[in-house]
Amino acid sequence: MSAPLRLMIFDRTCRGARLRPGLSHAWTIGGVLYGALGRLDDWRGVSTWIEGLDWLLARSEGRTISEIQFWGHGEYGCAWIEEDKLDITALSPGHPAYERLVALKPRLVPDGRALWWFRTCGTFGTRAGHDFARAWTRFLGCRAAGHTHAINFLQSGLHELAPGAEPSWSEREGYAPDLEDPTGVPSSVFAPRTITCLHGAVPRS
Repeated sequence: MSAPLRLMIFDRTCRGARLRPGLSHAWTIGGVLYGALGRLDDWRGVSTWIEGLDWLLARSEGRTISEIQFWGHGEYGCAWIEEDKLDITALSPGHPAYERLVALKPRLVPDGRALWWFRTCGTFGTRAGHDFARAWTRFLGCRAAGHTHAINFLQSGLHELAPGAEPSWSEREGYAPDLEDPTGVPSSVFAPRTITCLHGAVPRS
């Protein structure tokens, strides 16, 4: 039997301007590096969530999945691919992503052992982040990880939630009311649960 897959999708639309590289270039290089280090089995840049979910389903045909990572943009309670927003509404019938997530669920290794990691700014921050993490894990029956802070090379406020569990981190972690964009306080070495972009696993709490 083949080993479960470890897959990553990233936002390919963040290309920069005037010949300056954008974050999509960094995420592409990161996928190659993680693949070379044996941390990922495959990765793909996508321009919409539907494209990303369709690729995950096609790539895992006849296989199981132990880990999915998404590298891209986020804010409290959601993740973005360009202007395409993924939030708690994707878990409701009628949403374009819903049937794809239903189809993806049985591909995940059972008993809450699979992991979906949002390597995005602020997705698990504030009450919106709590609600999203709780709903996502219960719907898919997998663990989920995400950040409460804005991330870059440093990635702070990394928390993991198991299906059926309650968030243990504060709703105010990574939150500042004077921020213009709800992406979280910038990561720092002094912020809680900080890793770098070179870390390939979620540290145990």
